[in-house]
Amino acid sequence: MTTPHQHHRARLLGAVSGIAVAALAVALAVPAQAAGSTLQAAASGSGRYFGTAIAASRLSDGTYSGIANREFNMITAENEMKADATEPNQNQFNFTNGDRILSWAQSNGKRVRGHALAWYSQQPGWMQNMSGSSLRSAMLNHVTQVAGHYKGKIYAWDVVNEAFADGSSGARRDSNLQRTGNDWIEAAFKAARSADSGAKLCYNDYNTDNWSDAKTQAVYTMVKDFKSRGVPIDCVGFQSHFNSQSPVPSNYQTTLQNFANLGVDVQITELDIEGSGSSQASSYQRVVQACLAVSRCTGITVWGVRDSDSWRSSGTPLLFDGSGNKKAAYTSVLNALNAGGSTTTPDPTSTSTPTSTPSPTPTSTTPSGNPSCTATYSEGEKWSDRFNGTVTIRANTNISSWQATVTVSYPQKIIATWNGSPTWPSANVMVMRPSNGGSLSAGQTTSFGFTVQHGGNWTWPSLSCSAS
Repeated sequence: MTTPHQHHRARLLGAVSGIAVAALAVALAVPAQAAGSTLQAAASGSGRYFGTAIAASRLSDGTYSGIANREFNMITAENEMKADATEPNQNQFNFTNGDRILSWAQSNGKRVRGHALAWYSQQPGWMQNMSGSSLRSAMLNHVTQVAGHYKGKIYAWDVVNEAFADGSSGARRDSNLQRTGNDWIEAAFKAARSADSGAKLCYNDYNTDNWSDAKTQAVYTMVKDFKSRGVPIDCVGFQSHFNSQSPVPSNYQTTLQNFANLGVDVQITELDIEGSGSSQASSYQRVVQACLAVSRCTGITVWGVRDSDSWRSSGTPLLFDGSGNKKAAYTSVLNALNAGGSTTTPDPTSTSTPTSTPSPTPTSTTPSGNPSCTATYSEGEKWSDRFNGTVTIRANTNISSWQATVTVSYPQKIIATWNGSPTWPSANVMVMRPSNGGSLSAGQTTSFGFTVQHGGNWTWPSLSCSAS
């Protein structure tokens, strides 16, 4: 990289920071029978994005930019939107390279994830030498100016990056920012919200993939606290840097789901998995399947295009080799995305852009039928002609299977679904059953989603749930 990451990572021997942000084009579901032939098309089948990190200096490489344009629809600036790049001297801002990446993304119909507004590393020298109230003011000014410069052009910001320590303490990382006061993280989020009310605001970290780890629990506790007090946080980013010493944990999906249950989106932001062949392909498949199983896992970003572009290039951790050829891991990801895609056909002509942000708070409905399960509706993204919804099924007792009935009001029609197997008793009624085994223990949840073409009727669907 032109500006190398400077990470210190306990289990992984170093970790990058960055979050990918992608396409201006809204991802539309694709019918399962028309499988996506690229990563972005396949991910769109379940309403998700698939992104990559981009270095401005490599955009002139035709192979590099060609793969990035063809395969990905969310773009993260690798280093060009960090503090050392955007504010090299105090209150003197330079957005040249960040703007170059944004312009490339926009001209190719892609959205952008902003990375990162406040981080202990890759600070410019003047910021490294500051402390106390002067540093707090400078940090908030940086957040305000950078988020303000990109207002309305960024899908999601990594507002705060890597603020927790590795190891078993569950403590905050000791940094000059932390020493300005324990409330510095929420102060940064509030400043970001004021500067750009339309961007999703994320907390991003590494070594938070395993649900049982102290660091994961500490971040979870913070997010839960923020949500309870109304601190503006919309998403949590999981960097997910894996290798043989730090493999994909068996409870990875549990981690994603438990964070999502707090009412935030979860995003895999810097994915790379060292290795090769079938072992690497299998690990990538597990990550993708975990995201697809969590309705609020809205997208995946790999940290780089080709192995040779990676900060971990010697570990060949990406989906394309140094020559730009697709690897076995690419095929496993594409197949997993297509397997998790839509089971119904959307309107392929719609190109409208979002008009509002998702409601983060689920709204419960009263279940009917067997009381052993409850169906809860959560509003998702909304556009001028359609909206997304998520239904969470909660087992009130141990159940072996479930089915949910979703009824929409004329002239609404459901045009796409994901994470379930639907049948259609009538035009406005969908019965959703689990794609695989539907057994849940008491208190466990699972989710499915759908897109409604509303025809001017914004009424929420009605739900019922029954179980056996």
